[in-house]
Amino acid sequence: MRKAYFQMHLAILLWGFTGIFGKAILMNEIMIVWYRMIMSAAALVIIMYFSKKMSFPGRKTMLQISAVGILVCLHWIFFYASIKASNVSIALSCFSSVSLFTAFLEPVIHKQKIKWRDLIFGIVVMIGIYIIFSFQKWYAKGILLALLSAFLGSLFTVINKRFVENNSPSAITFIELISGFLFLSILLPFILTGFNYEFQIPRNGDISFTSNTNDWLWLILLSVLCTSVAFTISMEALQKISAYTMNLSVNLEPLYSIVLAMIFFDEGKTLNTGFYIGTLIVLAAVVVHTIIEYRGRKSNTLITS
Repeated sequence: MRKAYFQMHLAILLWGFTGIFGKAILMNEIMIVWYRMIMSAAALVIIMYFSKKMSFPGRKTMLQISAVGILVCLHWIFFYASIKASNVSIALSCFSSVSLFTAFLEPVIHKQKIKWRDLIFGIVVMIGIYIIFSFQKWYAKGILLALLSAFLGSLFTVINKRFVENNSPSAITFIELISGFLFLSILLPFILTGFNYEFQIPRNGDISFTSNTNDWLWLILLSVLCTSVAFTISMEALQKISAYTMNLSVNLEPLYSIVLAMIFFDEGKTLNTGFYIGTLIVLAAVVVHTIIEYRGRKSNTLITS
C-alpha cells in the first residue's frame, strides 16, 4: 500500500510540470497534444520492452480502452487550451475540480452509493483552490476550458479503474495514447482549418523556459517523464487505491505547477495571503482523506485475514 501511495505522489509531481512545459512550448494546443501522444507512445514501447510487460488485453477490451483514449486526448486539448487562454496558475487551480466531479462520477459509473464524506472533501478542496486566486472576468474562457478538462480527466480516471484491475497498466496507457493519436490525426485537417491553425513543427533553440525556443526538448520531457512514466506508475497505483483518492491527491498538481510557474514565469506577482490559506486547506484535505482511506482499507484487510 505504501508503494502505491509513493507511486501516486511521484506521478502527481511529474504531472506538475505538464502545465509548465505546455506554456513553454510555442505551439497551439492541438499540435502539442498530437506530438505528445505519439512521442509518449514511442517512449512507452521502450519502457514496456525492457520491463517485459508487453501483454495486451482481448479485442473487446482493447476497443473499450481505445474509446477512453479519445477522452484522454480531449482532456489534454482542453487543458492546454486553458493555459493558452489564461495562464498556468488559473488553469491548474480550476483543474482541482476533478475531485468534486469524481465524487459524483465514480459511484454512478460503478453503481455504488455516493459517499457524503467524499463530497465534503471535494468541496473543501474546491474552497481551498478558490481562495488561492480570485478569478478575473478576462479569464472566463480559460476557467471554462479548465473545468471541461477536469471533468474529462475525472471521467477517464474512473473508467480506467475498472481496466487496471485485470490488465497491464502499461498496455492500457499505450492503447489509449495510440487511439487518441489516431483520433486526433483523422480530425487534424478539419480542426486546423476550422480554427485557422497551422501545422507546426517544433523548434530547436536555447534551453530556457523564458526564451521559449526549444520546443523539442520540452516535448520530449513532457512525453517521456510527464506522460509515459507518470501514467504508468499512476495506473499501477490505481490497482491498490481508489480513483477518488487518486483524483483528490491530484489536487497537489496545481500547487506544484503554481510554485513552478512562480519560479520560471514569475507568476508569483499575483499571489497574496489567500494563496497560503488555500494551499493549507488543500494539503490538509488531501492528507486527512488519504489517512482515512488508508486506515479504512487496513482495517478491512485485518478483518478479512
